[in-house]
Amino acid sequence: MTADPLAAVRRLRRAPSPAPSSVGETCELCREPVGPEHNHLVDLERRNLMCACRLCWLLFAPEGAGGGHYKAVPERYVAFPDLQLSRAEWDSLQVPVSVAFFFLNSSIERMAAFYPGPAGATESLLPLDTWDEIATGHAELATLVPDVEAFLVRAERGADAAECFLVPIDACYELVGRLRMLWRGFDGGQEAHTALDEFFAEVRARAS
Repeated sequence: MTADPLAAVRRLRRAPSPAPSSVGETCELCREPVGPEHNHLVDLERRNLMCACRLCWLLFAPEGAGGGHYKAVPERYVAFPDLQLSRAEWDSLQVPVSVAFFFLNSSIERMAAFYPGPAGATESLLPLDTWDEIATGHAELATLVPDVEAFLVRAERGADAAECFLVPIDACYELVGRLRMLWRGFDGGQEAHTALDEFFAEVRARAS
C-alpha cells in the first residue's frame, strides 16, 4: 500500500495546522504560513507552481516522491561560463527579446521556450530544431531536471556570446512577474532593464 505523503505531514506536525492567514502566503498543501522566501512544488497535472512550506517541500524533493503529481523545485543555480552560445545560435532561436528560458515539459516530452514581456511569459511557437542542435553541442544541458529546472539565457546587445545559467523554474517566473509589473513601451523601459540587471546579479551570486 502506497503511503500518503500528506498524511505524513499531518503526523509530523505537533499541532493542527492554523487557519490560513489573512496576511501573507501559506503552504498550498498543509496551509502552514510561509515567509516571503519559500520553496515551491510543480503540480504536474495542472502545470502550475504551488507555494510549499519546507516540510512539504522536503517530502517531495526525492525524485518520484510525488507519484507523478507533485515535484519539488530544486534550489541549485549553476553558471555555464564555458558554454558559449554564440550570437548566431541565439538569433536562430528567433526570440524577440534579450532573455529566454527553456525547460523540458515531461507531459509533451519536448523542450518549451518562453520569454518575458508585458503580458507575462510568452511561449515561443517556433520550431525548436535549433535547440536540439544547441543541446547536442553542449553536454551540460543534459543535467536539466524536467519540469522544475530551466536553462536561462541572456543575450545582451553588442555581446559576442550569451550568458547562460541553470536555475530553478520558479526563478524564471519570478523574473517574468517582476518585468510584467514594470514593463513600459516596446522594449520594457528603463525600470524593467534595471530590474533585469538586478535579477541577473542575484543569479550570478547564487551560482557562484
